[in-house]
Amino acid sequence: MNTLSYVTVDVFTSTRFEGNPLAVISDARGLSDAAMQKIATEFNYSEVTFVLPPENPENSARVRIFTPTMEIPFAGHPNVGTAYVLGQQAEIFGKPVGDTLRFEEEAGIVEIELRRSGGTIAATAIRAPQPLTIGDAIAKETIARCITLEPDAIVATTHAPVFASVGLNFAIAELSGLEALSAARPNLAGFQAAAGRQTTSGHDFSLFVYARTAENPWTIRARMFAPLDNVPEDPATGSASAALGAYLVTLAPDADMNVRITIEQGVEMGRRSVITLDVAKSGGIVTDVMISGSSVSVMRGEIILRD
Repeated sequence: MNTLSYVTVDVFTSTRFEGNPLAVISDARGLSDAAMQKIATEFNYSEVTFVLPPENPENSARVRIFTPTMEIPFAGHPNVGTAYVLGQQAEIFGKPVGDTLRFEEEAGIVEIELRRSGGTIAATAIRAPQPLTIGDAIAKETIARCITLEPDAIVATTHAPVFASVGLNFAIAELSGLEALSAARPNLAGFQAAAGRQTTSGHDFSLFVYARTAENPWTIRARMFAPLDNVPEDPATGSASAALGAYLVTLAPDADMNVRITIEQGVEMGRRSVITLDVAKSGGIVTDVMISGSSVSVMRGEIILRD
């Protein structure tokens, strides 16, 4: 194999050159771990996916996800975008493509719905692979140093800054409003200091900050910073959005509820993304989180493996 085909898509948008770009290697058989990492580093997108035959034939594929610096167990936009790419094929490793896919990933099985309209895929929806877990609280001062704000810009009325995960761990913090959100700037030294004390599991210290209003609490603006992964800012982060949505629904007073949450991200980067979450809660416990969004094809090409 001298060349390797790839496609790129913009995820959580229906407009090219907005949303979060993703490169998909739809047949990564024969690639070593080192080669996958080098390819991901070369693209320098927040993630690149490598699709392999499933270990269990009942599943659709095994999907490996790499940032520019490491492999991670789960992420939202790589699953949404990879499902969009594979869903347009007639088959995946000889198996016909239907309206549902099952990806084997380090975090577990990821279930995907292909939502078609007029023969095209209008959106893809994935189910978070793990239940919500909440980690340690984080000092306001730590968050403030990471994003070059004063500590009073960090709001702790609903919750203190905290680690949360539904498959990939993030530091999550609420800011005082859109002005503070817009003013946030990643400070590498702040991230390095935060990671030195409280590391996340599965990837380097990454921070998801958001703002919302009491009038529209389920419409949220967010930003995600991960400079330790060579991602100064990410335009759409489904896994962080899902963790935040699950946590906010957990904190809501109703014991039973079904909530649709809209998270807008990437606005400050000029790459607006829209992430939709459907969160179910029963008996005070979040039982299901679905992450959905649109994707649009952008590029096709080949990677030269050998001269």
